[in-house]
Amino acid sequence: MDDRKFLWGNSVSSMQTEGAYNIDGKGKSVYDIIEETKDKSDWKVAIDEYHRYKEDIEIMKKIGVNCYRFQISWSRVYPNGFGEINDKAVSYYNDLIDCLIENDITPMICLYHFDMPLSLSKDYDGFSSKFVTEKFIEYGKKMVDLFSEKVKYWITFNEHNLYATNLAFQISGSNVKKDYTNLYQIEHNVIYAHSAISNYINRNYSDVKIGGMLAYTKFYPNSSSPYDNYLTMQYDKFLNKLFLDLYIGRGYPTYFKRYLKDRNVELDITDYEINEINNTKSDFIAFSYYRSAVVDSKNKFMEYDALKGDDFIDNKYLQRNEWNWEIDPLGLRILSNDIYYYTKTPLFIIENGIGLREELDKNGHIEDDLRIKYHKDHIQNMKDAIEKDGVEYIGYLGWGLIDILSSSGDMEKRYGAVYVNRGNHDLRDLKRIPKKSFEWFKKAFESDGKDL
Repeated sequence: MDDRKFLWGNSVSSMQTEGAYNIDGKGKSVYDIIEETKDKSDWKVAIDEYHRYKEDIEIMKKIGVNCYRFQISWSRVYPNGFGEINDKAVSYYNDLIDCLIENDITPMICLYHFDMPLSLSKDYDGFSSKFVTEKFIEYGKKMVDLFSEKVKYWITFNEHNLYATNLAFQISGSNVKKDYTNLYQIEHNVIYAHSAISNYINRNYSDVKIGGMLAYTKFYPNSSSPYDNYLTMQYDKFLNKLFLDLYIGRGYPTYFKRYLKDRNVELDITDYEINEINNTKSDFIAFSYYRSAVVDSKNKFMEYDALKGDDFIDNKYLQRNEWNWEIDPLGLRILSNDIYYYTKTPLFIIENGIGLREELDKNGHIEDDLRIKYHKDHIQNMKDAIEKDGVEYIGYLGWGLIDILSSSGDMEKRYGAVYVNRGNHDLRDLKRIPKKSFEWFKKAFESDGKDL
């Protein structure tokens, strides 16, 4: 029996791990029809965890993992997004959960990680639709009813604040209009859906914990210019603080309502939805953290614009990975203080990691010292936030500690401490091979973070 109270572990999504896209009655998701390109894989096999989950759980146990955050595939349990449930899918997730518990690994469920059932995207335009929003709530409540006896940690939407950016259409399954009204309708719909499921849990399951989850970026102004500082504040308000307010029951802040009014954005919002949002509570604030960003106003007055893209420049004080993401461990400590003292709610970092291109050497090994340094520095800054700043944390989960497809479908961008032997087009044997970082993670996790 694992007697550690702090949760150390691994975090993934269904489409990046499961494969088995047409097995046992699974319906199609929007990812299942994406075709491979020169530099990207399709999503049909992923790392075949649907068939290999027992092997992967055994590996996670060996590395010292005591928490696994996975995602239920909506289109696996409801092939059309609603209607008759797929009993084979329910059996699969029950077996997965039981295997985790048998290995002293705490399961954590995410309900949605961008893979909208294809029929709901094509026929109803995804989360632009109130119908789809209600069907998601029905699906979420059903999953809670089915699995909450064994699963005590839940999130609804992965990286919820991405629905406040120009990624909202892609990740919500919306195809019709890419304008402000549709974007903010999507944002409202997923906020309401989170609140509805969160409130359902709080009203019916006293021993189950749920929190909101953000892709948290620490924003820095490029200079002491008031313009840089104002625009930085806008990014922080619209992408971070807005959602923190909603997660702890403060409702929509005045600045957001005024922002919509000034832009003549009229949304379909009911009093019932607002009441659900205003009564939201969170047992924890979950987030991913990969990088910070420097905001540059170009020395002129600028407002946050969700459809514009970004106003970021490279941080001259930090190193970056190949994909130009800043490596900023101290940023984790800074934002931990920001979130905790803004919400007075325990934190749970459920994604952290660095993507690297890696190949097995002639001895079949990978010396991933950069990954070791990355995680060591981030865990140390989390510990400093806890031990020196008084921040309360529930756990730390790395992202994809067994290699998975990247969010864009690139198998060559690897995050894991375990190499999965496949490329973008050659599936090879999918063998799991520990990297150098495997033993480092094992020491770090099993020592409860004392041996870094």
